[in-house]
Amino acid sequence: MGEAARGVTPGRGTLGALLLAAAVLAAGCVGPVHGLYPPGEGESVASVWVVSHGWHTGIVVRKQDVPDGLWPQLRDFADFHFVEVGWGERDFYMAPAGTSGMALRAALLPSSSVLHVAGFGGPVERDFAASEVVEIKLSRRGLEKLAAFIGDAYAKDEAGAVIRLGPGQYPQSRFYLARETYHALKTCNTWTAKALRSAGCPITPFYALTAGNVMYQAAAFCGGRAGP
Repeated sequence: MGEAARGVTPGRGTLGALLLAAAVLAAGCVGPVHGLYPPGEGESVASVWVVSHGWHTGIVVRKQDVPDGLWPQLRDFADFHFVEVGWGERDFYMAPAGTSGMALRAALLPSSSVLHVAGFGGPVERDFAASEVVEIKLSRRGLEKLAAFIGDAYAKDEAGAVIRLGPGQYPQSRFYLARETYHALKTCNTWTAKALRSAGCPITPFYALTAGNVMYQAAAFCGGRAGP
């Protein structure tokens, strides 16, 4: 019978072992997922872009690169060549102007989340000229995993339809209710990192609490940053 079952408080040795195990698990995500990233020699590739908006990050994909059925909600953006998707706390993300109080509440209290999806014509370098951008070249299999991850992030109603919450932050954008709960250790930036990790990228979501860390890790494994 273990210490916890006997009601014994773990000592320093046990605590140290737990911390070490957590560190090992986090470090275990650093390497790429073989067979997904990097693309093999001669393998077809597709670019995605990670964009920093200061506090939070988003992922841009070329819509025509996404296989049919993996991200069906893209039908809402039929008139655009590119889409950017971000995830975040519902009240803060949807507010016309977020406040420090809203940010603190989002960090301290688990709450519902949304996806913000925006369509644009491209190219990415023009539409995000004022933002920091990192281009990542994924294998086709990696892109399929990424698209499936994002498609699965939408909450659905009883009929299986996505739940649209209204217009987004730009004229060509929308908010959708998302499945997962937002809290201090699951932020918009860790979500971006998990999305990239699903594609096989050697990024560690455990560390990616800030936009700066997401961009740092992305630049480190793909070879550089672009703009502004």
